[in-house]
Amino acid sequence: MSKELPAPVPRLTVITLGVSDIRTSIAFYDALGFSRRLKATGEAVAFYDTGGPLLALFHWDQLAADARLPHKPRPTTFRGVTLAWNCASREEVDAVLMFALSKGAILLKSAHETDYGGYSGYFADPDGHPWEVVVAPGIEVGDDRRVHLAD
Repeated sequence: MSKELPAPVPRLTVITLGVSDIRTSIAFYDALGFSRRLKATGEAVAFYDTGGPLLALFHWDQLAADARLPHKPRPTTFRGVTLAWNCASREEVDAVLMFALSKGAILLKSAHETDYGGYSGYFADPDGHPWEVVVAPGIEVGDDRRVHLAD
């Protein structure tokens, strides 16, 4: 009779984006103001402090190989994942979108009122990874840069 193992504590620690040109992506995320950590990795991989899970940038084909997935054909359409930059106000949403665009982001959707009482817009990074910039009811951003949800 086998003994059931205890369930591990679930956690999300790193979000890794596959990128075409790591120098361009490093420059973009540096320009957005994310704090790069563990710089000793050079251009092999870049890690950024986000106030929550780390954001990592890794060469697209190497990331695919590491996960034993084909790196081609590379999707040119929506990949089923978005990243979010939660804000404390509508003004902050507008400011973040304008800032990201000034650093080379591509506007996907202008900021607008949402059907759930929030305010959001979208930009894409140099590899087309979509970011939602949003303020939403019940979701607050604390001084610790972490998202706090209502119960």
